[in-house]
Amino acid sequence: MSEDSKVNKVQADYGAEQIQVLEGLEPVRKRPGMYIGSTGPRGLHHLVYEVVDNSVDEALAGHCDEIVVVLCNDGSASITDNGRGIPTDIHPRTGKSALETVLTVLHAGGKFGSGGYKVSGGLHGVGVSVVNALSEWVEVTVRRQNQTHVQRFERGVPVGGLTSKDQPSSQKGVTGTTVCFKPDNQIFTSGIEFEYATLSSRLRELAYLNGGVRIVFRDERKTSLTTEGDPYEEIYFYQGGIKEYVSYINSEKDALHPEIIYVNSEKDGVQVEAALQWCVDAYSDSILGFANNIRTVDGGTHIEGLKTVLTRTLNSFARKRGKRKDGDNNLAGENIREGLTVVLSVKVPEPEFEGQTKTKLGNTEVRGIVDSLVGESLSQYLEFNPSVIDLILEKAIQAFNAAEAARRARELVRRKSVLESSTLPGKLADCSSRDPSESEIYIVEGDSAGGSAKQGRDRKFQAILPLRGKILNIEKTDDSKIYKNTEIQSLITALGLGIKGEEFSSKNLRYHRVVIMTDADVDGAHIRTLLLTFFYRYQKELVEGGYIYIACPPLYKVERGKKHKYCYNESDLKKTIDGFGEKANYTIQRFKGLGEMMPKQLWETTMDPSTRMMKKVEIEDALEADRIFTILMGDKVAPRRQFIETHSVELDLASLDI
Repeated sequence: MSEDSKVNKVQADYGAEQIQVLEGLEPVRKRPGMYIGSTGPRGLHHLVYEVVDNSVDEALAGHCDEIVVVLCNDGSASITDNGRGIPTDIHPRTGKSALETVLTVLHAGGKFGSGGYKVSGGLHGVGVSVVNALSEWVEVTVRRQNQTHVQRFERGVPVGGLTSKDQPSSQKGVTGTTVCFKPDNQIFTSGIEFEYATLSSRLRELAYLNGGVRIVFRDERKTSLTTEGDPYEEIYFYQGGIKEYVSYINSEKDALHPEIIYVNSEKDGVQVEAALQWCVDAYSDSILGFANNIRTVDGGTHIEGLKTVLTRTLNSFARKRGKRKDGDNNLAGENIREGLTVVLSVKVPEPEFEGQTKTKLGNTEVRGIVDSLVGESLSQYLEFNPSVIDLILEKAIQAFNAAEAARRARELVRRKSVLESSTLPGKLADCSSRDPSESEIYIVEGDSAGGSAKQGRDRKFQAILPLRGKILNIEKTDDSKIYKNTEIQSLITALGLGIKGEEFSSKNLRYHRVVIMTDADVDGAHIRTLLLTFFYRYQKELVEGGYIYIACPPLYKVERGKKHKYCYNESDLKKTIDGFGEKANYTIQRFKGLGEMMPKQLWETTMDPSTRMMKKVEIEDALEADRIFTILMGDKVAPRRQFIETHSVELDLASLDI
């Protein structure tokens, strides 16, 4: 059989009969949030992810090794792959082309049957049809079986039929799909401009998870710094896959062992890939779990299997190598995982995700498969690398001893965390409400700002906690020091946080809005970063649950006659002054700190719910957040210096938003 005949046969095997139809498309434009989460920036970028995920599914099936994503000048996005191309023959049930069926019928795709894809991240199969429904226009170009097929859609409706023509001789045999779409501003009313950094993070992640797949990301809206006039472009290609991913995560840390432990095995159709490395200068673990390329932020059975096998295997080696003797307690899982970075990626033929957001894997069989395959490979590696297991065990035993040393301090905090007024910090000015959902606490620096905030607040629902100076940097600190620090104890007790590492419960949280309110200067930015580091490392669920906010006090007060206006940044000030005209008389007051503001001013600009501005702290990219905290707050000076030098050009440090 000729090569062309083989290619045509592979493409013919993936035809219209593999496209199964479940229901119509009508609900999508009426309730877009049900399908993409929101009609804000998150939902907007989700459209790109849906199309890219289809291309990645082609890669998982072994038919694609390059994906090109382009942000175009007209606000549209284009995604091209060199896969088999969406089938274009007539679908037996709809009577339309398979391409039109996929684009116009919800739950129509090759992911529900057994003929299209063995493994896919598209659990719900709504991808391209939802993108079509929520776009002003979509144009799809399919290259397959020596022909090029094109069809255009506007707000989900086909404009004309499918046009087909033979490929020129120079392109014979070229296959793939290009989906170009422009989001509908009738749906995305907050704007349709794609953010480069948001998309690059996800595309880089996909390239790590699919070693050998080349992802090109081009932004035609801005030009390259190196090649004048050319569009800005990045290429993500990692032959080492998730091993390179772990190297990237740990690039600013000191590795305990230079070689990354790697697992790649398959059992009962489930592929398990893991990369592990322990670091010297880390007091927490960083576990990134993926199922069919989907980040499982809430864990699942694959993560449970990993944690179980790590605890059992390393305790077994500890006994075998005489590190733990008869009568000694086993090392706890958190002791063993201290300083560990691991990327675990499983590919499951029939994934069961808990919840619409697909953030937790539910397949019970995966737990045992991960346990078995990781245990076998890990044991084999450690048997042949005794120096590595000794280093890992030594760190785990140090963590165990530190935990024991911190036990009494923990118990002291636990007793002080009882929600009785007598146990709360004396400097806390509490609110009268006992309903956490309506209560908020302002964390402020110093007694001066605390005094203004206490006088200006609404005592019914607003509490004030002044902190003295800069709190402990817990990025560099073990638990025993954390619980001995007065300011940290005050935070834990006032908020009702409980003990680090224990199950977080929002029922124990005394305020559902925790507002960081610091001065708009370098010291204020540093304190804000220390507090964010504390919340992220101590109890990450606080950040992930959306409880942390940053207050936005004004920098200036501009007075003209009897009128005044507050300005929150330099551009706001310039716009205000320009609006007065050239000969206007006005005065500008620069607020150097919150303590300089009168209580009434602080209330009306920063604390009054009807007029204030606040930033909600959200973590879109946990990996990048983890890496940035390590750079900014870790032991190494050189990476921090480089970060500051790189970004100081873009940002005014006096108004830095961390």
